[in-house]
Amino acid sequence: MISIEQQENFNSKIIFGSAGLLARAYPEYEDRPQQQQMADAVQNALKEHFHLALEAGTGVGKSFAYLAGAIEAAKQQKCRVLISTYTITLQEQLINKDIPFLAHLLDDYFTASLAKGRNNFVCLRRLEFASRRQQGLFDSDTAQLVRLANWAGQTKDGSLSDIDFSPSPQIWNTVMSEHGNCRSRKCPHFNKCFYWRSRRRLENADIIVANHALLFSDLVLRTQGVSILPDYKFVIIDEAHNIERVAEDHFGLDISNRRAAFILGRLYNQKTKKGFLANTQYNEAIDKVKFCQKASDKFFREVEKWFTADKGNGRTNPGFVKDSITEPIKKLRLSLSAFAGKTDDADEQFELLRHADLLTALEVDLKKFLSHDDDNSIYWVESETSKRKKVTLKSAPISPAENIKKCLFDKFQSVILTSATLCADKSEEFNFFAERIGLEKFESVKLGSPFDYQRQVTMYLEPDLPEPNNKDFADAASEKLKKYIEMTSGRAFVLFTSYQMLNEFADLLTDWFSENNIELLVHGSGTDRTQLLKQFKRNRPCVLFGTDSFWQGVDVPGRALSNVIIVRLPFAVPTHPLIQGRIEHMKSEGLDPFVSYQLPAAIIKFKQGFGRLIRNKTDTGIIVVLDSRILRKNYGKKFLAAVEKCRIEIPDRQDYM
Repeated sequence: MISIEQQENFNSKIIFGSAGLLARAYPEYEDRPQQQQMADAVQNALKEHFHLALEAGTGVGKSFAYLAGAIEAAKQQKCRVLISTYTITLQEQLINKDIPFLAHLLDDYFTASLAKGRNNFVCLRRLEFASRRQQGLFDSDTAQLVRLANWAGQTKDGSLSDIDFSPSPQIWNTVMSEHGNCRSRKCPHFNKCFYWRSRRRLENADIIVANHALLFSDLVLRTQGVSILPDYKFVIIDEAHNIERVAEDHFGLDISNRRAAFILGRLYNQKTKKGFLANTQYNEAIDKVKFCQKASDKFFREVEKWFTADKGNGRTNPGFVKDSITEPIKKLRLSLSAFAGKTDDADEQFELLRHADLLTALEVDLKKFLSHDDDNSIYWVESETSKRKKVTLKSAPISPAENIKKCLFDKFQSVILTSATLCADKSEEFNFFAERIGLEKFESVKLGSPFDYQRQVTMYLEPDLPEPNNKDFADAASEKLKKYIEMTSGRAFVLFTSYQMLNEFADLLTDWFSENNIELLVHGSGTDRTQLLKQFKRNRPCVLFGTDSFWQGVDVPGRALSNVIIVRLPFAVPTHPLIQGRIEHMKSEGLDPFVSYQLPAAIIKFKQGFGRLIRNKTDTGIIVVLDSRILRKNYGKKFLAAVEKCRIEIPDRQDYM
């Protein structure tokens, strides 16, 4: 445990090093110089108040290193530090494992709390109201509502993660805590409110753990003078290579026919005759809902018709379809607001106003999209073919760098950004990452992995396969894929850059897998990512075909994963509207988009795929690249130079390295 004297002069050396608390607590502790270097760098940045970009290879022990710096800053500077992650896996590791371990080691010297989005908590007032009005509200079995009420009377946490069943979206959206639908201290349930209890824990914490989405929601609101999290002085962002993607979502638009249908269906469902307005005196509002539903159906049919006729990539221009939807929405929301002012039932009033707020947001977003009001954004349509056809209007900034800079780097004295994959090029190092996110004045540190990749990894490169766009590629590459899967008796991730190619390979190889008693798990086949991983980790021959989300944030240590096969180099599809828009913008600026954007982005993703294989010092295995461009093209050397140096073999040639 840490002594009083040490508390007054706390620094990372107390934890790490041959004489640190970790070494004294665990005889098998291995001192990792990179971890100490990282901890010192984080501590110095928070003490001297500057931004820090820090790439640390797999096995450095990043979380302990930045936690040590966060603890020191929180206690010595008497402030709060926010730590943000992209994946739930890392968030759970921090809150359930790493932080409790350090808290015990340091004799509860600090406190930490997990921040969850408000919609994760049940609202006791809304639950009571839904129980009172359930006959009109719900078109399905209301047994779930009874289960929720019983659970709410026993749970200490009050959030979705504590429920032992999955409530339907219809029911959960009716009982969850919502901004704009809260009576705060005037609520009779305030003292027992799960959301406000959580907020009080955050107020008393030295360290807050959140995810990137919640962080950016808070940052954006702070620019408007409000917030959803208590004040914090410093920000530490792990998995920082994802913040550009998160910022795109927060500074863009996402409007689907399902979003409109869900909001309107909550008010009144014409098929079931259920919804918030059912069995009420608000017949005028019900008529307006019906009109809105017809207008919405017509509008999105017109969008889909345009998309089909366009035969392009879905990129739109202002006024590409007629605005036949926002006026009916406006009339409905005004009607709801008027009724809210007349009711004596406070709960009913809050529900009416909340639905009016949702309609306002929908109306504003639709007007923004149809007018293309931001010259610095790209606008496009997406259409999904499924039983429930989904048509989506989307926009994103050409570059979110300026948005991120204004709400993050300009507002905080020190932001720490760390990941195993921030650098795309040895000569440019952090430049690409920094430019994409608006990080201008900063210090940087690059730390390699302590693992012995020369011993642990062999990379196989196929020199003679057709290039991926060649019609013969799939047939030829699938034969090579069989060879490498046999080498490791399955136990392989096969990483694709599109579902189209994944499904093509799955069709070609399904029978072969069956004949060889190897289970094939296919991403996008209906089983969610978490369940696929659980199935993969079972001790039997298995191969997982995965796309985007399996390139990163997946941790499978040990023999279960002994082989990572990269089917094609992960260049983004240049015809995607957003990528196309960025390429055009760079050309207009006199830049080479391939060198400035497409290549470095692909290298970073390649590093992420490479990093799936080795998760601890005893792991061994192979990496296979089936894209011959890694050898045929000059830029291929940049991919190889970016990853940890390992043994490389090229079939039918002598060793490459």
